[in-house]
Order: sequence, then structure tokens, then C-alpha cells
Amino acid sequence: MPVVSRFYGISIRIHGRDHGPPHFHVQYGEERAAVEIATGNVLAGRMSPRTARLVGEWLALHRLELQENWECAQAGRPCFEIEPL
Repeated sequence: MPVVSRFYGISIRIHGRDHGPPHFHVQYGEERAAVEIATGNVLAGRMSPRTARLVGEWLALHRLELQENWECAQAGRPCFEIEPL
């Protein structure tokens, strides 16, 4: 799963051939979560409140880029890097 962004020790990944709805994966230490791009809702896993706040801020800034990366990954094309927070 390619890393599309890293900030404050948080890794954001998008996996090709992943199921819908469009989402990205968050990893921070032992924390793991799948987050829906459109809503920011956690689909699976857990994040601390601090991690969730940082990821939410980043998502608000980069939602369109994440959606583009999701579409690239689903089409089998490489993802591009997104600016950190």
C-alpha cells in the first residue's frame, strides 16, 4: 500500500483494488483506521482523539486530491504524493 502522505508520524495510505466507499488508511504507532474520504468517518479501526483531529484537519485540506488518488489506485495507476499537514 503506497504512502501518499506523512505528517507528525502519521502515515496515510491508499490501497489499489480496495473496496468502496472511497477511503484511506491511517497508521500512527499502534493506531490503525480506515477513513471515508467523503465524510471523514472512521470505517474500521481506531484513532486517538489527537490523531483523529490531525487527520481531520489534513483531510479537509486535501479531500479532492485523496479522491483523485483513490481513482488512480482503483484504475491500477500509481498514486501521487500529497502535501503533509
